[in-house]
Amino acid sequence: MRLHLSLLVMGGLIVCSFAEAQQPPLKDTPMILDRLRRENPSLVEAFNQGSERLKAGDYKAAAAQFQKVVSGAPALDPVYRQLALSLALSGDVEEASRVMQRALALNRSYDNLTLLAGLEAYPGRGKTATPQAKQRALRMMKEANQMESDANNLFRTAELAAELKERNDFRDVTIQMMKGFPNKPESHYLNAILAATNHEWSKAEEEIRRAADLGLSPELVREFLDSGIHRRASEWRYATYVGYAAAGWAAGLGLLFIFGKTLSWLTLNSIKRAGSKTMVSPREAWLRKIYRGLIQIAGWYYYVSLPFVAILLIAVAGSIFYAFIALGRLPLRLIFFVGLMTIVTIYKLFQSLFIKIPSRDPGRILTLEEAPRLWALAKEVAADIGTRPVDEIRITPGIEIAVYERGTRKEKAKDKAKRVLILGVGVLNDFRVQAFQAVLAHEYGHFTHRDTAGGDISLRVTNDMMKFAYALAAAGQATMWNVGFVFFRFYNFLFRRISHGASRLQEILADRMAALKYGADAFEEGLTHAIRRSIEFPITANREITLAIQAGRGVSNLYGFASDRESSVEVEVRKAVGRATSEDDTHPSALDRFRLVRPFGNANRLSDTSMVWDLFEDREAITMEMTTLIDKTIPRPGPQSSNTGVPTFREIEL
Repeated sequence: MRLHLSLLVMGGLIVCSFAEAQQPPLKDTPMILDRLRRENPSLVEAFNQGSERLKAGDYKAAAAQFQKVVSGAPALDPVYRQLALSLALSGDVEEASRVMQRALALNRSYDNLTLLAGLEAYPGRGKTATPQAKQRALRMMKEANQMESDANNLFRTAELAAELKERNDFRDVTIQMMKGFPNKPESHYLNAILAATNHEWSKAEEEIRRAADLGLSPELVREFLDSGIHRRASEWRYATYVGYAAAGWAAGLGLLFIFGKTLSWLTLNSIKRAGSKTMVSPREAWLRKIYRGLIQIAGWYYYVSLPFVAILLIAVAGSIFYAFIALGRLPLRLIFFVGLMTIVTIYKLFQSLFIKIPSRDPGRILTLEEAPRLWALAKEVAADIGTRPVDEIRITPGIEIAVYERGTRKEKAKDKAKRVLILGVGVLNDFRVQAFQAVLAHEYGHFTHRDTAGGDISLRVTNDMMKFAYALAAAGQATMWNVGFVFFRFYNFLFRRISHGASRLQEILADRMAALKYGADAFEEGLTHAIRRSIEFPITANREITLAIQAGRGVSNLYGFASDRESSVEVEVRKAVGRATSEDDTHPSALDRFRLVRPFGNANRLSDTSMVWDLFEDREAITMEMTTLIDKTIPRPGPQSSNTGVPTFREIEL
């Protein structure tokens, strides 16, 4: 917006013309007549005739009469104003200015300053004052404004300051108008222009509408708003709303991070301090409840964050584009790269929400006929815990032992979902039944505490984040200068800290259930065995897979090898058991878990030396089936292939 042009348009619409504004003030007439009667009565008639001629529009005759008065009473400066005005209206502005300069020399009054300033700034029709004359006029107007506050003169001062591009003077006069005449439309009009020049678009729109309420011409209001003020104000308003929302979103992320860190610390601290036989302490019950709510909030917050990430991506791309335009350069390759990255990231961000990954149960179902005694043991442990047994046992080629529920959200909420036990065949070698019972009791503890009934939002968010990460990686956009990827890394870290803290607490409570029913020693033996087999089985399996590939033969029974007790395995087991718990762990360290169950002592049960494999009807058939399953997934190089790499057990998709 060009400030001075706006004011010049307004000047003709709000205030009266210069000549009309400077009609001889009636307030001076009694004073002039009184002085003339006292000092020179013969001039009274000339003054009266001059006044009448001026009102009648006979400016030359008026000037002649006032000149008589000035000649006869040269010290009476108010008459100089009448003479100067008559001369100016008759067209002789230069002479009028000279008259007013003499008057100003006699008395540097408000009236003399304002009249001379007007003559200097506006010399008459068809004439334009020089910049120097306008600067002199502005100085006189400012001086007059210090003596007296008049709305018309203040407005003309603002108009002249705008025309001369004296922004500070314009600002000062506008402030003076707002303070002295807050209910005049001119004041708010000037304030609207001042706000617009400062790019305060919303304030400019607010001020012009206030001026309209006070009587400003609707046409002028419309012209002002249509000049771009309304559009920019609307854009700024929306940008402000978005900014506030973005600030709130960022604050929410910060709060989630702080709460997550605090709860994680409290959980770790609880692990270190716990030691009683209490199944669930009030502190742990409180932590559990808080964690449940926080995971729900953090889960939904991920989806709330996606539009903000999209807006942030667009804002960053727009800022880069704008910065190069401001520099006068437009690197097309960079602009293309930034634009492509923004479009691809936003597309992948929302596409990941609609990609469905079909759920697949691991392994296969173990029938009752294949292991009737194992099924009986599962029911026996459930009865000891006081919960319903698993509905399905699924065996896998791996080394995991875990439980989950399959069913609708409503079925899970009502504890009517199907309970599933996953049993990795690789963990069963040398696994004593007594230790296995304690581990199974731990898994049933998750059912009892309803750990498996929830977690839908956690699983959904984790899956969606992973889909987004894989999509970015596939598109080559998983880089640290991609705002979307940076958001993924941060939120994944944040959500992992929160969910892992909750998971550690769940594991502690499930451990207590196992120790309470089967003893601390049995639980420690079972957990240690599971840790050992997680280290030992991949080593023996990978060794056999390597030999089989090199010899060009099939893989021998991976589950028939005797347990490996080589020193390197024992060293790794001691490391795994003895390490401390960290914030990134989903489970407390084995060392902490053993310490926490120690107060429960040992259950009064008869020693059982039988092995878990004894509970199966045909161990050989099951182990060969799992070995064959692994063997079929091993990629073997063909005759023409140059691939000599040997896949490891953990690289094989089971």
